[in-house]
Amino acid sequence: MLGRTYDRENCSAARALEIVGERWSLLIIRCAAFGGATRFTTFQRKLGIAPNILSNRLDRFVEAGLMRLQPLASEPETYEYLLTSKGRDLVPVLIALTEWGDRYAAPSGPPVRFEHDGCGGTVHHHLSCDTCRKEPTPTQLAARPGPGARPGQF
Repeated sequence: MLGRTYDRENCSAARALEIVGERWSLLIIRCAAFGGATRFTTFQRKLGIAPNILSNRLDRFVEAGLMRLQPLASEPETYEYLLTSKGRDLVPVLIALTEWGDRYAAPSGPPVRFEHDGCGGTVHHHLSCDTCRKEPTPTQLAARPGPGARPGQF
């Protein structure tokens, strides 16, 4: 069985996977971001996820700061799970992963489109260079050591 951590990796992608890389994790975030789910029962109903798995994921999201618990005004003993700004910052990740899935795993076409509420235009994820503003292709990208790199890592 795979562990939850990537202790040998000095990699931000690996650290992110420690938080959101388990099965169901990104679908829970998607359900909160785009499906309006905030209550445990709503997540469970919409996703069909086992209660123990859902409870574990939600607890870890609160612990990691992706969600926060808030009592419902109408039922103070009942809590809702709200995305924090850290959790909402995963939306571009969801869009990028969805676009990859649309391209390679959706034989009947995209099952969902992301639209800008303001004008109705379709929203896409794209890469751009901070310097020249061009959109590089994957073959035009390079990984270089950053300030957190270990000696000899690259």
